[in-house]
Amino acid sequence: MSFEGWVVFATFWALFVTTPGPNAANCIQNGMSLPFTRALVGVAAILTQATVFLFASAGGVAAVILAAPEVFLYAQILGALVLVWLGLRAWRRAALPLKPGNVPTRAREVYWKALLIATINAKSLAGYLAAFTQFVEPDVPMGAQLVVIVPTALTLTTVSYLGYTALGAGLGKLALGALGDLVLRRILAGCFVVYGLALGGSALTGGGRA
Repeated sequence: MSFEGWVVFATFWALFVTTPGPNAANCIQNGMSLPFTRALVGVAAILTQATVFLFASAGGVAAVILAAPEVFLYAQILGALVLVWLGLRAWRRAALPLKPGNVPTRAREVYWKALLIATINAKSLAGYLAAFTQFVEPDVPMGAQLVVIVPTALTLTTVSYLGYTALGAGLGKLALGALGDLVLRRILAGCFVVYGLALGGSALTGGGRA
């Protein structure tokens, strides 16, 4: 992955993990209601899900490249459309209240609740697959690319959800109010749409590989 490709990927991933959603709301709620160290167990659960999804998505894309390289272009286009769909979905849902739910008190319960939220979140699997169809280079060994992609993704994921947890601990209910701001959520949703259209156009014109 070139430096320019890495910058594009890192920008996308930062947008992906900072867009308000169930994970962010749960981290804020944990920060509001639990001792900070115990609230961090929820972040650990999100990182568990992220690690599994990163390698699962990479394996799926690698299988497509090996089995039918000519299909990869269609996978890229589909991935770009998924990003547009995520943006439109987020735009429609921007006015809905965020519902973090009840907060468990034991570390094990905090972990499993956060892992469940991260796993069943509709944004997660679609976003991971879309990311890999857009940023993986079919002519470069997958292992060499994961050495760059995985640390970048996990670092940005950690920073984002640590930030949301600290926000909850510091601002309390005001943090959830800020997270639910309609304008902010729609700006971030629009970024997904623009990103998807730009990446899809790049794939169609042959410039999708960084």
